Amino acid sequence: MKQIYSSKMKPLGGYLELQLEKGQDYYPLLLKLNTGRNAFEYILKVKRYTSIYLPYFTCEVLLEPLRKLGIQYQFYTINEKMDPVLDFEVGPTECFLYTNYFGLKQDTILRLSKQFKNLIVDNSQAFFSEPVDGLDTFYSCRKFFGVPDGAYLNTDSLVRLKLERDLSCDRFSHLIKNIDVGIENGYQDYIENNIVLSNNPIKKMSALSHRILSGIDYKECKYRRNSNFMYLHDFLVNYNDYAFDASSVNGPMAYPLLISSTLVRKKLLEKRIYVATYWPNVLDWTTKKMYENYLTTHLLALPIDHRYTHADMKRILNVLKQLL
Repeated sequence: MKQIYSSKMKPLGGYLELQLEKGQDYYPLLLKLNTGRNAFEYILKVKRYTSIYLPYFTCEVLLEPLRKLGIQYQFYTINEKMDPVLDFEVGPTECFLYTNYFGLKQDTILRLSKQFKNLIVDNSQAFFSEPVDGLDTFYSCRKFFGVPDGAYLNTDSLVRLKLERDLSCDRFSHLIKNIDVGIENGYQDYIENNIVLSNNPIKKMSALSHRILSGIDYKECKYRRNSNFMYLHDFLVNYNDYAFDASSVNGPMAYPLLISSTLVRKKLLEKRIYVATYWPNVLDWTTKKMYENYLTTHLLALPIDHRYTHADMKRILNVLKQLL
């Protein structure tokens, strides 16, 4: 059908759109991009780094922009506090990426920010951790909220890339199916969406993802995460081999339970308690003697997000009490 109207003209009438709340997103002043890995690529492009140090304990998607740009990389190890083992020096054209693991490592980031000029913070697991002034920091929205994509970027660079706006309407099916037919029936669509997001160019955040993110009750989401986290921690602190300071939790992504058994994950799955593995690729990068390898096979990232109440946390604990 031939277009006979101006696309700049607001449409009046016609069918009704998906009705979403209109408010403000959590980081209105940050750059809004399509994916976390592309926000990472944005930093690398505008800063023109030639080499990077990144942790063994991270997601393999971070290698995408490095390969695109031909940037050399070296892995570093972390200790039992998930702090970096600093046995290397960062040159003037090199950078150093650190992950805010589960949203619990803000103190480490503050310390590192005073030591390293070329620090990049991966806050994909720490949506509610505010960026440190002048520190390149990126966020991945779909790790915390029901959006098909979306990322935020904080950078002190004044360089701005000219970008097209992304479209998300064809990457929405898993979110709709979750509501209509259940999370299991939407899982394959979710996997396919992950594949589609691979090797995409840097673009502005889609209007759909931005609209969803502008209608979220962030105060309630953060409160629920904190409350659920502490409900689990009050019991699991005595069983958890990963020791951390829980006095200042700030909307963490999950509860990291580190135990010696590798059988618990399967038992939780049988009870429809889904626990992601962070990250399968680490097993290919490390040896069995390395701590990162142990984390990947033994750490259980228990769900504590805004969908759940203390009754749900009690259900998780009831299963764990029979296994720990």
